[in-house]
Amino acid sequence: MDENDAKSHRVHNLKEKASTEFRKFLIIFLYLWIVFAALSIHESIIRAKHGLDYTEHGFAIINALVLAKVILVGDYFQLGTRFKDKPLVYPVLHKCLVFSVLLMGFHLAERMIVGIAGGKSASESFAGIGGGTLRSTISMSVLAFVMLIPFFAFRELGRMIGEQKLLSLFLGTGVHGDVGKPDRNIQSRDESR
Repeated sequence: MDENDAKSHRVHNLKEKASTEFRKFLIIFLYLWIVFAALSIHESIIRAKHGLDYTEHGFAIINALVLAKVILVGDYFQLGTRFKDKPLVYPVLHKCLVFSVLLMGFHLAERMIVGIAGGKSASESFAGIGGGTLRSTISMSVLAFVMLIPFFAFRELGRMIGEQKLLSLFLGTGVHGDVGKPDRNIQSRDESR
């Protein structure tokens, strides 16, 4: 019976780990999808299109799915953990730099592959990426860097204080009874003044 209990425990742990990884993936995907959808809307406005370009929004969903997996794989290989023991600003900005470069590399590769598969040459495919200039590519990289700051700030803060405590503070879930409530000692001191 002990062998069956051990096997059952391993299966339970595996299911729990899979569930945790899926939740992480889903959160990353939703954040990236919102970011890419906003960029698609922005691009539609800049190009003065009438209505929405649903092809670009399709790319936003696909990009979010692929790049969420890239971030999870990057996490698995501990990319961007060089400054994890420093004040939060350092690991957050370092991860934003590492992952924005990684994300832009995948984005550029994806657009090149789609362009070449669509019958364009490599130079024509590159020209279709944000205007095809080095300046526009750098601009897109800077945008990716800035948009990742809140994402990695929350993740690093969760790593430092615990994900459940962060969720409780942010969403008021009541997981940790007194989290997010005013400190009674501070309140008492303020009332005595």
